[in-house]
Amino acid sequence: DSTAAPMETGPQPGTPSCSPPPLLCMVEADFQFILCEGCRQESPNLKLLTCLHTLCLDCLSENKPIGQCPVCRTVIPQASGIPDMDNLLFTNLQARLNVYKKIINHSGPSCSRCQRNTAAVWCSECEEFLCAKCFEDHQWFFKKRSHEARRLEDLRAESARWFLEDTRKSCNIFCSNPSHASQGHISSIYCTKCERPLCCSCALLDSQHAPFCDIRSETQRRQEELSTINQELKQKRSGFEATYTVLQNEAVRLERAQREMRELVRQRAEQLVQLIRREEEELLGLVEAREEQGRRELARELQHVEGVLRRMEVGEQLVEKMGLYATEQEVMDMQPFIKESLEELKQLQPVVSEDRAHPENFAECRARLQAL
Repeated sequence: DSTAAPMETGPQPGTPSCSPPPLLCMVEADFQFILCEGCRQESPNLKLLTCLHTLCLDCLSENKPIGQCPVCRTVIPQASGIPDMDNLLFTNLQARLNVYKKIINHSGPSCSRCQRNTAAVWCSECEEFLCAKCFEDHQWFFKKRSHEARRLEDLRAESARWFLEDTRKSCNIFCSNPSHASQGHISSIYCTKCERPLCCSCALLDSQHAPFCDIRSETQRRQEELSTINQELKQKRSGFEATYTVLQNEAVRLERAQREMRELVRQRAEQLVQLIRREEEELLGLVEAREEQGRRELARELQHVEGVLRRMEVGEQLVEKMGLYATEQEVMDMQPFIKESLEELKQLQPVVSEDRAHPENFAECRARLQAL
């Protein structure tokens, strides 16, 4: 009976703005972090590596050598070279950001239901664009529910960052019991003993589960745990940065010493007669061998430290984005994996410059040159 069920008051659909602000380029520039770090493209199949870099399946399939991150060369534990963990946060942000791009597009999106008229309202619960007529039908059909619908012209006036934060609604976390999950049992309880979300029935009927806490408290605790680890890594990062600087300076010093020794060998050898030209060539070969050896050693150390720094940087960014945009479901799914990777980073220690051996690279060469 239409008289017995009053209509919910919602935003009144208006005429879409004729000239929305040109924000598409700005939006894409601000949210480059959700793209694959290999091809820099959007992908529905983003994988999160143990080093906390994010790559799509195509880049991982073409990656050579298999089993190493193409960004920082960290080992990928899976034999196939394809990680098991999906980056749910970035994948979901891509979908929500595409909704915002449609909103600020000059032509405006079409109604998701009738497909004929231009949309005037977006319902965040249904995740649909609605024209004025379909919005009236929507309000009637969902008169008993509280669906948040907003006019597109109001959404266009807001930034993409605000839109993503505002649409970060609580997701329903289902009971870990497979039979209950298939029946749609919503979980609001977390068992700290078995570390699983539970519905009320499981919590009350199964005496094995205890103690309990609210599922939101657990997601908040996991967020805070990641933030704490992230702060500790920020403090440790300075040590790796100092080591990286020392290694760079060492590489410059080695290169300078190589140039000086090469020039000295040539000057002395040119003063000798043709009879000892072979000795000159041997000395040059010895210098080149020491040069290559030193370069390889420094390159390995630089590559390792650079990889650690990149992992720390991407870890900081991921924790920050989790704090800003992650839903509770995403936190529950991704936090243990991210925590394990961050804990692994905490165990790494930068090499102190005093602990590094500095062998005399050209001692043998100098001795032979003096004898010559």
